[in-house]
Amino acid sequence: MVKNKSKLIKKRAVLVCVLALVVILGFCIIQRKYSKKNIVTATKVDRSIKKKKIKKVVSKEKPNPNDCNIDNLGQGPVYPWNMEKDSNKKIAYLTFDDGPSVNTTKILDILKQNNIQATFFLIGKNAQAYPNLVKLEVANGESVANHTYSHVINYREAPEQFIQDINRCDVVLKSILGDKYIPKFVRFPGGSYGNRLQPFRVAVTNSGYRYLDWNALNGDAEHPNVPVNQLIDNVKKTVAGKKVVVILMHDAGAKTTTVQALPEIIQYLKSQGFSFGKLV
Repeated sequence: MVKNKSKLIKKRAVLVCVLALVVILGFCIIQRKYSKKNIVTATKVDRSIKKKKIKKVVSKEKPNPNDCNIDNLGQGPVYPWNMEKDSNKKIAYLTFDDGPSVNTTKILDILKQNNIQATFFLIGKNAQAYPNLVKLEVANGESVANHTYSHVINYREAPEQFIQDINRCDVVLKSILGDKYIPKFVRFPGGSYGNRLQPFRVAVTNSGYRYLDWNALNGDAEHPNVPVNQLIDNVKKTVAGKKVVVILMHDAGAKTTTVQALPEIIQYLKSQGFSFGKLV
């Protein structure tokens, strides 16, 4: 009787120990999973925060296409139209940004056919890709100017970074053209308008550059492949009532309708008594 009771006590003790062990193991497993989940969650949150911080630091504010909109024309430093405001001549300066590209040759042919010259604001990395087109522009008598190397302005960084990008473009153009290239003009990506670009304008001026915007345009920056008729109408609208016009257009690879509209734009300007000049 006593022996059986002793065995029963031992069995109960073993059972209690087993149950206690199961409970302890279960708690440990649950705790481990919970901790692991928290670590993963914390890691994700930490990565998310870091990602947001990195994005905030390196995010580059691209020029707003509306800066080139026909309803948003500014005057920037207004060089030609102020310098020649007392002249009785009507002068049109055709300017092409973002090249060179496969469209540049077609534009050069049209200019040559009409015996006129224009100004090309080149992106440095595109000039590296098409050095022969840069040489052809100069051989045809066109003016070549600086449109930065990367075509990016980071408004959050120091203006000195922007100057470095301009200088980098100059180095590229100089390497292609040698003494035929003399740094003079810069055109800001998207234009130099707005209070937030004031420090950049000061930095560019202090670096010895003359920056230039426009007072007329064909509107080909508003969206891809703007219809030809609309491009022509935009020019008519924005040159109206002006004697000296600097017309913004683009010779980037996607601007096929710009090429198609150019002959009629030139003929319209001629019919309005404009002669043509290039920025030098």
